[in-house]
Amino acid sequence: MLKRLEFSGRYADYSLQKFQKDLLSGVIVAVIAIPLGMGFAIASGVKPEYGIYTTIIAGILISLLGGSKFQIGGPTGAFIPILFGIVLSYGYEDLLVAGFLAGILLILMGVFKLGSLIKFIPRPVTIGFTTGIAVTIFVGQIANFLGLQNVESKELFIDNLKEIAAHLYTVNIYSIFTAAICLLLILFIPKWIPKIPGPLIGIVVSTIIATIFYPTEVATIGSKYGEIPSSLPQFQFPDITWEKIVHLLRPAFVIAILGGIESLLSAVVADGMTNSKHHSNRELIGQGVANVVTPLFGGIPATGAIARTATNIKTGAVSPISGIVHGLVVLLVLILFAPYATNIPLSSMAPVLMIVAWNMSERKVFYQVLKTKTGDSLVIAATFLLTVFINLTVAVEFGLLLAVILFIKNMSYHMVTKKALPNHTRKNAKVEVQATTSQYGCPQISIFNIEGPLFFGAAQSFADNIMNSIHYKPKVLLLRMNKVPFIDTTGNYYLTSIVKNFSKHGIVLISGLKDQPIAFIKQTGLYHIVGEEHFFDHTGEAIDYALLQLDKNRCIGCKRFVFNECTALSCAGDLQKVKKKNDQVRKKSLMTHE
Repeated sequence: MLKRLEFSGRYADYSLQKFQKDLLSGVIVAVIAIPLGMGFAIASGVKPEYGIYTTIIAGILISLLGGSKFQIGGPTGAFIPILFGIVLSYGYEDLLVAGFLAGILLILMGVFKLGSLIKFIPRPVTIGFTTGIAVTIFVGQIANFLGLQNVESKELFIDNLKEIAAHLYTVNIYSIFTAAICLLLILFIPKWIPKIPGPLIGIVVSTIIATIFYPTEVATIGSKYGEIPSSLPQFQFPDITWEKIVHLLRPAFVIAILGGIESLLSAVVADGMTNSKHHSNRELIGQGVANVVTPLFGGIPATGAIARTATNIKTGAVSPISGIVHGLVVLLVLILFAPYATNIPLSSMAPVLMIVAWNMSERKVFYQVLKTKTGDSLVIAATFLLTVFINLTVAVEFGLLLAVILFIKNMSYHMVTKKALPNHTRKNAKVEVQATTSQYGCPQISIFNIEGPLFFGAAQSFADNIMNSIHYKPKVLLLRMNKVPFIDTTGNYYLTSIVKNFSKHGIVLISGLKDQPIAFIKQTGLYHIVGEEHFFDHTGEAIDYALLQLDKNRCIGCKRFVFNECTALSCAGDLQKVKKKNDQVRKKSLMTHE
């Protein structure tokens, strides 16, 4: 294993000096990760220690097995809405099953090299659900910030708002004061002392103040969740049944997709900051292994954390050792200081998650996309609203479907099918689109420029344009397809229909066909229907061939002169008339002499 890691360059020229840098960055990231791990777990509807377990186990495995040298893994805010929904609908035990299944899916995605496909998920979809998640997280912490009592957490956003409104009369001034202290320290500590993590200072200071001055006035982690164990739980395989797999496969798939997107996005950010390059499929496998193992110890789903990864890099990390150190430090803190965490007020955790939500909202980009008033605006708005008011699963599915439909619609406009003629004002009489009609063009040769992908969204329009334009039945149909990069089954069907219909009275010639289209039509048999001799690399060769197929009698007297050869073909009739008249005169003269 170590040889493979060394071969991949992850530990090339590693030294004691580099280890010291990794050690320092690992400790700093661990300090940041501890409150976030607990906060994300609480917001997901589970005990805070489950977030700590995830930070330790997933953090170590993702760094050890992932495809990025600098990735820091653990619980993240992006998972909160879907995890919370699973906990409410199925319970904590089924959350472990969903996380386990998501890990298997991530491993399969990596094994089958699907890492590169995730980049095709449209950015409006990711921005839409990310902003929606941010709103959900922020609103979900209002009750803790205000210290509201007897508020029941609901799965639907509207129901949560109703719960908050119905219990506003229970506002706790001590909770607001505690939350305000924590919030101010989070905001200003980075400006005063940049190297000290604001969330940690905010939680510690506000907890101390609450413990000393009003210990019984605010709800704490201990009062709501009990004592935090100072050790990892025992290994326990989740109770997996076929019925559970069927019920949880859909949310597990969303967890896997979301985890894959966020981890690879985090890896790309790390690449940009370090001028390095991650291995996307290895990253998915590492994420998958982490999510398979973590539920066995009670942990929740994890992925790459962009903010923690960026902090890891900024504090001097040079290898995955920093991520491993980060996990071990969190484990050490769990063993030594877990009992003290029970005194942390829930109102101290609320500002931490609110700031996370604010930072992850991508509000500027969201507003910019909305201002474009394009299809992307519709996608981002729909994904955002569905994330907030329905759930993340529906939002991602609908957002992707809507993006695909709009893409197909837009691509269909790029399929151009227009008649073309030689332009005699250009060098070599280049064939190009002109304002042509059947009365102006050649009666026997019809040329069409085809541009754009010939796929299911544009194929019927392509066929209709051609068949409606050649109702006068020319002898030769020449399709210039050098700008057709792709043909699918539907495009092949309509092209075959044109060839078969036209071949009843003429021939079809095709020029400039690219590698994919020609390989595809060979597979479908269309290549042989058209005939190998009717394919040409260049338009000029196709026109020369077409001219040989003409009915010369129809050319006599034609004054359109579309091609250079038309003059000779048209005047051939005049020469025949002169010859015939001369023959008649000669014959009459001979008769006179006789």
